This record gives sequence, structure tokens and C-alpha cells, in this order.
Amino acid sequence: MLNATPLLRLYGLHRQRYLTQKDPSQLQEQELLKLVARGAETKFGRDHHFSSIDSVKAYQERVSLRSYEDMWREYWKESFPIISDVSWPGTIPYFAVSSGTTSGTSKYIPCTREMIRANTKAGLDLLLYHLQNRPNSKIFGGKNFLLGGSTELVEKAPGIFSGDLSGIAAKTIAWWARARYFPPQEIALLKDWEEKITKLAPLSFREDIRMISGVPSWLLIFFEEAFRCKGLQGANLHDLYPNLELVVHGGVNFRPYRERFQKLLGPSKAELREVYPASEGFIGIADQGPGEGLRLIVDNGLFFEFVPVEDLGKEAPTRHWMKNVEKEVNYAIVLTSCAGAWSYILGDTVKFIELSPPRILITGRVSYSLSAFGEHLIGEEIERAVSEASSAIGVSVEDFSVGPVYPEREGELGRHLFVVELTESCSREAGIQFADVIDGELRRLNEDYDAHRAEGYGLNPPEVLFAPRGTFMSWMKKRGKLGGQNKVPRVLNDPIQLKELVEWTKSRHQGTMFDTNDNNTST
Repeated sequence: MLNATPLLRLYGLHRQRYLTQKDPSQLQEQELLKLVARGAETKFGRDHHFSSIDSVKAYQERVSLRSYEDMWREYWKESFPIISDVSWPGTIPYFAVSSGTTSGTSKYIPCTREMIRANTKAGLDLLLYHLQNRPNSKIFGGKNFLLGGSTELVEKAPGIFSGDLSGIAAKTIAWWARARYFPPQEIALLKDWEEKITKLAPLSFREDIRMISGVPSWLLIFFEEAFRCKGLQGANLHDLYPNLELVVHGGVNFRPYRERFQKLLGPSKAELREVYPASEGFIGIADQGPGEGLRLIVDNGLFFEFVPVEDLGKEAPTRHWMKNVEKEVNYAIVLTSCAGAWSYILGDTVKFIELSPPRILITGRVSYSLSAFGEHLIGEEIERAVSEASSAIGVSVEDFSVGPVYPEREGELGRHLFVVELTESCSREAGIQFADVIDGELRRLNEDYDAHRAEGYGLNPPEVLFAPRGTFMSWMKKRGKLGGQNKVPRVLNDPIQLKELVEWTKSRHQGTMFDTNDNNTST
């Protein structure tokens, strides 16, 4: 295959020069005014008098914050699936089907041709940052392996399709990238995840894979199948794909997976790079090293607003944008997009670690918090505590979920139950240490949690239920959410859902499972 990396490098030099010369807040205001101009003759634009908006301030005065449910109910639902000139000019050709990890309700996220072009441009930015870090890269000399969900789309109306975002990407992939895309369509269409990875592994060995991308947990499952297929044990990715340069991950906090991926990289020349692609738009890309933040894409069909998490739900929440955000504040991210979402509460929370250029860390989900007893834990704190606990006992976490256990009798205190799948078994003593480290780290990170734990004031110590390997994979399969872009829900605030996971763990798998506080064991 012709190595097209030199052409990519030329584009990268031009793009890098442009971004270096431009002020992020100016670019963001320009993006907003372009979006407003495009949407002026839509129903939404007329309702909000877009024709007279000439600044960010004027826009924020006219357009209130909206959730997906608000946009769906007020603008999209009535004419779905043929949505024409409602919140974006023209007819929406694609809908990315998404269901939140804390909700089973399907969402139909509009995806316009402008959004598809924006996502393609963001993909080039990803490669640009890779070239900056690897000047001798030959990444366009082979194929890009996208480990996504089924690419099969459903035709909701003539010429209008819905499905997984990876399916939309596969159907609309640019002509110049099609020959460098893997897997082939007949495999990519498969819905059965287990069948899919069984067929993908041997096929992938025949290709010159230079880049592979996907959700971390599903990548790990695929790599295990690939090693099994090749009859390898204790191997690394270099043994599978000798020319691999880039492993792209996103969708979940990477902290619990980092150690395992570093071992898998081994002596290979491949590097890890995080991305932040939502169904609503491509938001950011790691342009530096791991843990150094994701660079916000400020000139690509999206306008960002940032609302302090504690202001959500207020009648007049404070709405920041690139010109006046602050570092180390936990913000809910709000999007206005070239797919007709206007001041749309995405559901993710972020904080800035740098302002010029703007770099963010994802801290969790608006709904990804645990405060059943007033402890106000956020996703970032929970992920950090689990990561510290796994490091303390020297065993990596495969997956986990946590939820509240409410008191059943008067005088009892509530607690948190962590259902944790490790990469290997551990002793009871290690399990107790795991729970103790989680508790200590959460007390260190969160004053409200610490106050509730002080002297047994309002919260018992956390419990940990260890589950054998394969538990979360089989549970997700049972729920019809195996593979692709589906993610294990980290926080189960619904006690019924938590109970179902615990019962599934105990009834469907053999092996010792114990919590660390009441000395009960079951097999």
C-alpha cells in the first residue's frame, strides 16, 4: 500500500501553523456566529430571533440551556424521522442511536453532512498530533482498524438512516480513506460481538495494521481473543501487529486500564492517544502525553459553553465560554453544533488544566455521581479511588460498577457496594485492603464523604464484591449491550439495577465472591 504519510505531514504543517496563530476565544465566537447564521431560517432560529444575534452575549440571552429530552420534545419528536429545517437547514440524513450508560432509553442524535465533515477533520487532527510526537511516522502506510459496533444502519425513511455512530462513519468514510479502513464491510456489519471478534482476529493478522481504536474494555477482550487465536501467552501487541503505531481509546476514564495497556504495548513503538468523540460531535484529542489533557477542538462546527456543575438546575445558571472559563472548576459541558443542537447539555463534566491552548480533563458524567447519602462523589474521584486500590494490591481491574445500599432497618447506616472484576484472583486480605484503600482515597479526595464517614456518622465503610473474569461481559450481553460503543455503567444509582448485577454475578458464575465487611462468602 502506498505510504501517504508525507501528504498528511504537509497538511499537518499548515494546520499547526493556523492553530498557533489564532486565539481560541476568537475562533469560538466565529464558530458560534457561523452556526447562528446557518440556522437563522430554521424553526429554532426563527423562534429565537437568530437574525439579530451578533455576539456570544446576545446568543446566551436568547437561547436557554436544553437537555436532549428538551430538544426532542420541543423540536425533533413531532416530525421524526424526517426532520427538515427544524433546528438545522435541510433534512437530517443520519441519526446516531445512543443510550446513556445510566439509562436504557434510546436517543436519536441528529448527524448532518456538516457534522460528518467535522468528524473527518477531527480525525485528521488526531493524526496530526501523532505526527508531532512521532516525526518518523509511517501511519498512512497501512490500515486503520476501527473496533466499533455493528455498521448496519436502519432506514427509518427513504434516504434517512439510524444506527451506531461507527456505522455512520463506515457508510460515509471519505474516498481517500476507504482503502485504509479495516474491517471489511461483511464483518463490520455483524451484530453478534463474540462472532465478530472471532472472525476479526485471524483476518486482522493478514493486514498491515498501523492504528487501532475502540473502547478500552472491548479492545482488551479483542486482544485476548487475538492472542488465543495465535496461540500466544504473555505476548504483547508487537507480536500481533509489528507495524502498529497508534492505539486510540476513548469513551471511558482510562485510569483503571492504563497499566494493562502499557504492558500490552511492551517493546512496540506504538503509543496511546485519547480522544473525546461524542455522538453529538468530536470534542477533543490528546495532543501531548497521557494524563496531560485533551486539546479542545475550537474551530470545527462546535461552540462550547461551560456551566459550573452546582449551577445546573438553577433558574439562571452561570454560562462561561472560552473567553472566561477558569482552571480546575468542575463544569458541565454544553454544545451548540452543526447538527442543530443549541446550548445542549451533553451530560459530561470536565475541568480545564490549561487555557491557551485549551486542554481539559473529563471528570465524569452529570449523572455519573454518587450521592445517595449526601456524600457528593463525582466520577473522577470514584475512578481514582479504584485505580489506587488496584495498584495497592498489584492486580489490574477489568471492570467495575458501584451503587448505594440503603439501610433496611432503623438505626442502620447505608454503604456503597463495589462490584469489581479483576484480571486475576486475589486473597481475602488483599480484598480487605482494596476496600480500605478505596475508603481512604475517597475520604482524602472528598470532604463531604469524609464527614459522612467520620465516626460512623452517616455512612458505613464500602464493601467490595469480587466477580470472576467474564462477569461484566456476560452481564452486558444479557442486557443487549455487548461490544461496540457500549460502556459498563460505573455508577448504578438504581438499587434494582445494582441488585440485578449482584444476583447475576452470584448465580451465573462459579468462584468465591465476598465482601470485605461482613465476612459472608458464597460460591
